[in-house]
Amino acid sequence: MTDEQLIRHLYDRFNHRDIDAVLSSLAEDVIWANGMEGTYVHGRQAVREYWTYQWSVIDPSVSPMKISATEDGALEVEVHQTVRDLQGVTLLDEFIRHVFRVENERVTRFDIKGSSHLADIAHG
Repeated sequence: MTDEQLIRHLYDRFNHRDIDAVLSSLAEDVIWANGMEGTYVHGRQAVREYWTYQWSVIDPSVSPMKISATEDGALEVEVHQTVRDLQGVTLLDEFIRHVFRVENERVTRFDIKGSSHLADIAHG
């Protein structure tokens, strides 16, 4: 699997709430941006806890539109992010950029580039 295929797979599995498939593609000590709080979580278990909480209060869907390599070897992904409340009402519809670092077919770091309005949504 190429790094681009890996990233597309992650988005697909995230959108299907297949948390185990996504986590298996992350490094044990992954550093992951927490878009809801503007912070980072560290490690697979922390990502699991973050997503478990996120999915209990909102229904996000993130679709990769364009993936390109950066000069320093990361993958930058332009994504369309839609967030609904649990009743299906759209709370957020935006285009943002994600940046992934991949080593040995595992994501080691995930960042949100620029500003997302996810943190502006009242959670829980």
